[in-house]
Amino acid sequence: MSDAERLQLQSTISCPRCAEQRTETMPTDACQVFYECQGCRTMLKHHEGDCCVFCSFGTTPCPPIQQARQPD
Repeated sequence: MSDAERLQLQSTISCPRCAEQRTETMPTDACQVFYECQGCRTMLKHHEGDCCVFCSFGTTPCPPIQQARQPD
């Protein structure tokens, strides 16, 4: 099984302001730094030390982080 086949591409983002949850497909070619909550329209930005909003607010880390955590 290739690395791409082992990656989870869906993550549920939870808004810290209104608790709205939405499952989104993560990009595989870039980090998503901003995300607009569909519930309250708050613009979420990743936490310091995280590379993207999925790593800060999602149930699954982004594909580059998943790849980095996989054993060789």
